[in-house]
Amino acid sequence: MTDDFAVDGQLAKAIPGFKPREPQRQMAQAVSKAIEQGEQLVVEAGTGTGKTYGYLLPALRSGKQVIISTGSKALQDQLYSRDLPTVKKALDYKGQIALLKGRSNYLCLERLEQQSMAGGDLPVQVLSEVVKLRSWATETLDGDVSSCAGVPEDSAVWPLVTSTNDNCLGSDCPLYKECFVVKARKKAMEADVVVVNHHLFLADMVVKESGFAELIPEAEVMIFDEAHQIPDIASQYFGQSLSSRQLLDLARDINIAYRTELKDTRQLQKCADRLAQSAQDFRLQLGEPGYRGNLRELLADASIQRALLLLDDALELCYDVAKLALGRSALLDAAFERATLYRARLQRLKEVNQPGYSYWYECNSRHFTLALTPLTVAEKFKEVIGQKPGSWIFTSATLSVNDDLGHFTGRLGIDDAQTLLLPSPFDYASQALLCVPRGLPEARQPGAARRLAQMLRPMIEANNGRCFMLCTSHAMMRELAAEFRATMTLPVLLQGETGKGQLLSQFIEAGNALLVATSSFWEGVDVRGDALSLVIIDKLPFTAPDDPLLKARMEDCRLRGADPFNDVQLPEAVIALKQGVGRLIRDVDDRGVLVICDSRLVMRPYGEVFLNSLPPAPRTRDIKRAVAFLTDSAAQ
Repeated sequence: MTDDFAVDGQLAKAIPGFKPREPQRQMAQAVSKAIEQGEQLVVEAGTGTGKTYGYLLPALRSGKQVIISTGSKALQDQLYSRDLPTVKKALDYKGQIALLKGRSNYLCLERLEQQSMAGGDLPVQVLSEVVKLRSWATETLDGDVSSCAGVPEDSAVWPLVTSTNDNCLGSDCPLYKECFVVKARKKAMEADVVVVNHHLFLADMVVKESGFAELIPEAEVMIFDEAHQIPDIASQYFGQSLSSRQLLDLARDINIAYRTELKDTRQLQKCADRLAQSAQDFRLQLGEPGYRGNLRELLADASIQRALLLLDDALELCYDVAKLALGRSALLDAAFERATLYRARLQRLKEVNQPGYSYWYECNSRHFTLALTPLTVAEKFKEVIGQKPGSWIFTSATLSVNDDLGHFTGRLGIDDAQTLLLPSPFDYASQALLCVPRGLPEARQPGAARRLAQMLRPMIEANNGRCFMLCTSHAMMRELAAEFRATMTLPVLLQGETGKGQLLSQFIEAGNALLVATSSFWEGVDVRGDALSLVIIDKLPFTAPDDPLLKARMEDCRLRGADPFNDVQLPEAVIALKQGVGRLIRDVDDRGVLVICDSRLVMRPYGEVFLNSLPPAPRTRDIKRAVAFLTDSAAQ
């Protein structure tokens, strides 16, 4: 099999300019062995290893049923439309390949129809987009909303015309036979290789939705790319949550049922309006947005208890009124089931004294979420693997801490897995420089963002922009962007001012831009060549110490006699930092400077753990040396 990776192998024949890489060959051999023997395998493959081909070739060569799960929809699309066709052609693979996304990625014809019928109450912009979508629905073959060019991806229309686990009518839907989700699942069921994402895979494992039986077909080989995300995503699915979006969506559907099919039942509109009002009133009681807090402490507040009681009463009223009209409307029958489910969920969330869970809430300017999350998913995940025998392969560029994979395998309960650490083939000694500047301002000091911006300006200007400024908080991101815009003539792009894809396009097209961003640009962003040669990180990405989920996990760790800082906080910060650092060098010809504006990296004993986990680049504390490196690179 590994002849595929030789100078005259199948990949070299199919890909112009393909160069053999020893780490890629080693990974393919390990994956091949794990597939043959039905083992669990964990592979950290440094940036540039070519891990995608490292698992795709042995997977397709095996002739077995394969599921590949990725961390994002963007990577899912890239795998399905670029990498898999290349390997399929190289191997002359005859099997069928399918792409399967969560149902909210497909246009729901029934909900589109409902919105059209109830159109009078929609804002003008949303109504015009509903009209466009009616036209698009007759042209599209797969209903994948990402392929609809006429409507922006962040449009308010999408939640109205796509379905969720909760509001899908399943086989009771009048348009079930035309359903894009049903068609996508049928194609997946008949395929040999199916590309999904982690959210969908875990939903299938845990939720086992009613009405559609299995979401994902059975397979003998499960491969997880970007596997570092799995523990956190799994904890969402093994927990429970209720959000204002779900409640407002329920109220909207009850209202649509009243206006379209049950005009004689005026009570439906009254109970729907009351539910929507109660959800909005509860959001107002939570106070300032952008905060994640402890649900146990929140529910001790008398005014919150009152607002929650009114919300519970409104849900109960929806349940009682819908019950009286059961059997007259598929939409209302589904709404009744949701009201039942949400009432049970709310009761479970109020039982805040159950051990082994973190209870938390968060809110933005318009919405809130109440949630409980298990402190560990190891036992549950082990159970899931036990129910699905076969090969389980986990890979990412960022799984290890200090060259040890124990933190990752421990969180998933896969301590018996085979492990492999493959360093990046890039020559960091000559391609990169790590700078931790002297005299950094204290983050909590007044004017810290202004002083930091002044300090960083010489490097950004010497590099003619072409820089990512990655921040650990939205507040710091906004303050730094304002400072840079006030003092520099270079274009300064800010995350949130437009979509992620558009921002990246603008960054590359400008050729001299500074992009200021937070977490969503720390991973899954691939800018090669001269377009990006300076990555600055404002501080070490420790989770905020008052985060209730982190606090609960640390307390649980303490009770087990372990060290919360070394066993919980530090490993997660190391893995997050490695993701941000990985944006800089993406190819053998890339050169650049990485700046980490946190003196703890060199002043605290744990700084060594971070440094040992990063690529082996030369280090400096002198900004002038960093400027010289950048100007030398520009001259080459």
